[in-house]
This record gives sequence, structure tokens and C-alpha cells, in this order.
Amino acid sequence: MRLPRILAAVTALALSLTACGGGSEPSSSPSVPPPVSAADLAKVTLKVGDQKGGSQALLKAAGLLNDLPYKIEWSTFTSGPPLLEAASAGAIDIGGVGNTPPIFAAAAKAKISIVSSAQGNVASDALLVPADSPLGSVADLKGKTIGVAKGSSAHGQILLTLAKNGLSTKDVKLSFLQPADAYGAFTQHQIDAWAVWDPYTSQARLEANARVLADGTGTANGYTFQVAGHDALADAGKNAAIRDYVVRIAKAQKWADTHREQWAQAWSAETGLKPEITLASVQNGPDLPVPLDDKVIASEQQLADAFTADKVLPGKIDFAEFTDTRFAADLAAARG
Repeated sequence: MRLPRILAAVTALALSLTACGGGSEPSSSPSVPPPVSAADLAKVTLKVGDQKGGSQALLKAAGLLNDLPYKIEWSTFTSGPPLLEAASAGAIDIGGVGNTPPIFAAAAKAKISIVSSAQGNVASDALLVPADSPLGSVADLKGKTIGVAKGSSAHGQILLTLAKNGLSTKDVKLSFLQPADAYGAFTQHQIDAWAVWDPYTSQARLEANARVLADGTGTANGYTFQVAGHDALADAGKNAAIRDYVVRIAKAQKWADTHREQWAQAWSAETGLKPEITLASVQNGPDLPVPLDDKVIASEQQLADAFTADKVLPGKIDFAEFTDTRFAADLAAARG
């Protein structure tokens, strides 16, 4: 389950960092401001970007919004790319996204830094086909149309899955659709396949009898990130609030893992998805906090390089330059 990526429109279907190498902050990150007092923190309003049924719903279900030492102003986005545009522009301070939006943001020289990381089960990152589809393997997709949200984690998944099977995006037609639109196109057979994540995977399988042609096993890395804007990280009050916020997210993710049915019920109530769909998604395994170490950076760099090689991005990016280690100790304690 990818909490930061879920539910562009439910009515239609309803980087924690341990020291990496030397552990120094990349030159593109703002310097760490001094601590603030509790009184000053109480004056802070943290602007958080979210997706329907995402971080706010999770924190609420885990009971971690009850004692905030600052205020939160929530903004809802349909997907990760516009959320990161807002973070770069200073319209929001922080938000959660999947593994691919930060790569596109980095290519655009966005003023953002990844400040915490989590990882989920990649089996729900699926390439779906209708139940009556004649397609039997990824190789059969040559010349076919695949629906996918541009710049999403599913976009990266398509790239790697095709490459693993000797194909490239030049061998297929990508139809760039947000999940709600893609679901309609999929059920009406306007596209041949759909690359997507949970809960859409579970919903398509349960309600439309979709068949999994391939999943993320062996290709997807399952990473999700909390990403903050440079202006917020440079501000003492906002920086302190972000420190507290990412720790709460990590604790909430751990709570979801040990309270799966309770989280599924809360998620269903928040989004309008049927309980059996949210439960199926949750049982696939929630995102759990992990340190963003050399392994994570290398995996993301590999994905970025794949986009560059496919000429989706105009040039090479250095993923490590868009990470920030300042909350590593706090997050390590939260992970336990």
C-alpha cells in the first residue's frame, strides 16, 4: 500500500536518513536552523500536502493528531508531481509521494529535499489487464496501449518492467491518465493494460476481475518519501515542526502494520472505498519507515538513470543531492 500516492478521485473508484557515507548534507540543502522554544513552535502553522486517504487519515486513525505542538494546514493533491511543485514554490512545506515524483522534481531543479523514507510491498504495484484480455505476458504488450499516471511510481514501474522483458516505451503506447480516468478507460476496454498501485490494484481485481500481468517483484523498490521545501527547512519554526511531523508519520506507519483491520476500517470511512478493498490493500502490507541509506539512494539513482536513458528526462540527475540527513537520529529512534 502506498499511502502518499493513493486516491486521486475516490468517487470514480472510490527519506528517514541514516548517515550515508560521511553523512554530510548535500550542498543543495538549506543549512539547519537553530532550535526553537515550545512557545515559538506553538505559533507555527505547518502546510502539509496530502492525497485523499493519505497522511492525514493515517495520523488521525493512529491517534497522532491529538497533541500537536503546532498547527497543520492540509492541502489535497491528486498526485505526487503537483504536490512537489507546490513544495518547491513554497505553497506547502512538506508532503508524501512515491518513488518517481522526486526524480522528475529533481530534473526540474526543484527546491526540495527528501527528509524521510518508507518502503512497502511491491506485489501491489501491478500491470493489470482485463479478465478477458488475450494478453498472456509482458512481451504481448508490444504495440498495445498502457494507461499510467505520468511521473508516478507506476510510470517508473512500466519502464523497468518493459526493460526486463526486452521492450521499451517505444514498443508500446503510453496513455497518460490519472487513476480515476484510467479506471474508467480500463473497464471500458479503451486501454489494453493499466499500470497502477494499491488500492486501485485491489479495487480493479475485486470489482472488475482484473488480472495481474506482472507485478513489482524484482523491479519496483517500493519506496515512498516525505519531501520538504527548502524555504520550510531553512525556517527555524517550520524545521522544528517538520522534525516532529516526520517522526509522527513513522510512528503511524508502524501502528498501521500492527492494527491492519482498524486502519482498513478508518481508511474505508475516510475515502468511501468498500471495506473489503481497503482490507485487501492493507493486508498486502503497509509502508514501513526505513532509513534512506546508500541502498535506497542507489536504487532511486538506477530508476532515474532509466528515465534518462529512455529520454523521458533531459539529462542525468544526482539523486543524492536531493536528500537531507538532518532528522536521521529522530527517525532512527522512532523506528525503534
